[in-house]
Amino acid sequence: MIIKPFRDGRDHKPMETFLEFEKPIQNVIEQIAKLKEVAEEGAVDVKSTLKDLEKKLAETRRSVYTGLTPWERVQVSRHPDRPYSLKYIDALSGGTFIELHGDRTVKDDKAMVGGFGSMNGRTVMFIGQQKGINTKMRQYRNFGMPNPEGYRKALRLMKLAEKFNKPVVTLIDTPGAFPGLEAEERGQGEAIARNLFEMVQLKVPVICVIIGEGASGGALGIGVGDKVLMMENTWYSVISPESCSSILWRSWDYKEQAAMALKLTPKDMLANKLIDGVIEEPLGGAHSDPDEATRKVKVEVEKHLTRLLKTDPEKLVERRIKKFCDMGVVLKAKPTRKG
Repeated sequence: MIIKPFRDGRDHKPMETFLEFEKPIQNVIEQIAKLKEVAEEGAVDVKSTLKDLEKKLAETRRSVYTGLTPWERVQVSRHPDRPYSLKYIDALSGGTFIELHGDRTVKDDKAMVGGFGSMNGRTVMFIGQQKGINTKMRQYRNFGMPNPEGYRKALRLMKLAEKFNKPVVTLIDTPGAFPGLEAEERGQGEAIARNLFEMVQLKVPVICVIIGEGASGGALGIGVGDKVLMMENTWYSVISPESCSSILWRSWDYKEQAAMALKLTPKDMLANKLIDGVIEEPLGGAHSDPDEATRKVKVEVEKHLTRLLKTDPEKLVERRIKKFCDMGVVLKAKPTRKG
């Protein structure tokens, strides 16, 4: 009997879903599909027309994706056809990834994946949040929302990488840590805080890449690194636009205004010196060409990793601590005179 390997997220499905503002793109893609059907049914030469439509598709994608609003970028980051962590890990490791399981305390959290893989002959510890490519897999992966044991598993793997002097690459894509009562009972806050404390002190290079949603402490729990990169159509914030809207306006109807006010896009984050770089996505978003998206991520990760591996471990820690301590502004109030 042949057992097929479990490849959740590695074998990516073709683009099937279109966002509201992607309708013009959908129309052109449907025209191309119909034209190909006509060509298959009859001996009709459609090469010239097909070439024109493909050119029109590229122009339409460029027009739609030029100047996306913050809320539209949030929507793209959640696109169901977008590649997830396992797709990136498989591409980065060239299929050599060996997943490691369990936190050695409670269980194996399926929302957090991690293990060793080889990238250009160099062993790397890959860790990422996995959402799942369909309804069944999303339930299995808890929609990419890790429990405390997920963060403890991630920390165990990071310490393992440090023990064997192997760099760490984390892939962030989560709507947040799981907010359930049982997660709080098992110490969700403590698990994330422990990761922040330990990650900043790791004596191996750490590169963090936001490939989708980067929400709150759920993202930050594996987001402390020497280099923090964001893909072009992703977001990173302490709260989602919907939750922010519900708190400030008591309604989700103002999520677009909230997305703009939160300054959560890669451009805003880079301007505020909260990340170190933005990875350009293929025209039309990562979901339009997953293979090209993973290739671009691999190029950036390799570039930064090569430089970081030449740095002294003590210097790495020192710079990492300074990097995160410099974020934000602290103002000391002047004492007032009494009377």
